[in-house]
Amino acid sequence: MQLESYVEVLSKAELFKGFDKEEVILMLKCLEPTVREYHKGNYLAIAGEKFHGLGIMLEGEAAAYKENMAGTRVMMVLLEPGDVFGEIVAFSTESQWPVTVEAQQPCKALFISRHKIVGECRRACPWHRKLIENMLTMVSERAIALSKKVDYLSIKSIRGKISTYLLEQYKRTGKTTFMLPMNRNALADFLNVSRPSLSREMCSMRDEGIIDFHRASVRIKDLQALKNMAQ
Repeated sequence: MQLESYVEVLSKAELFKGFDKEEVILMLKCLEPTVREYHKGNYLAIAGEKFHGLGIMLEGEAAAYKENMAGTRVMMVLLEPGDVFGEIVAFSTESQWPVTVEAQQPCKALFISRHKIVGECRRACPWHRKLIENMLTMVSERAIALSKKVDYLSIKSIRGKISTYLLEQYKRTGKTTFMLPMNRNALADFLNVSRPSLSREMCSMRDEGIIDFHRASVRIKDLQALKNMAQ
């Protein structure tokens, strides 16, 4: 497969931040990645199985989640083209996938061996140091995101979780009207609540004049009320 056709997507990936498209092409020759295709419902990775390399989504959509002994899933993140996964394990002595990644639709992903990233570059390319710096930045940011995930799990009420999430989207976009970055099922998994309970609570918040929504679009009508419920 000609990876050059995915340079546009890869140049937006965190791993290649600060690289121009020509440099991405040169780095791909150095990293010698593999590309795999998946059908909806296929697993890109399974928690506990042998880690086979840092992944980058090229096409489609996949969900990364953890599953407890009772079989309950907690979604960690929804992966789209350009998103990186498996970065937490790349610098670790741990050789197993920490999460399961499942295709939500037909998709393609690129995988890079950890040794190609952290090992000595036989081509002595000048961009390898920057690549490792990007990796370290990603690992740090994921640690912060994991901390936020723990915060959600500590919030007892469904309304509190929804309010906190909507406030984060408000801060991220700087607007009171925004598009949710994930669908309702994915959001329910992320907040660790049932889909019906999520919909019921959002409808109640709409009836009370706190928010309004249509499909993935949400408008905050009473920002102070939302802040009060998130406390």
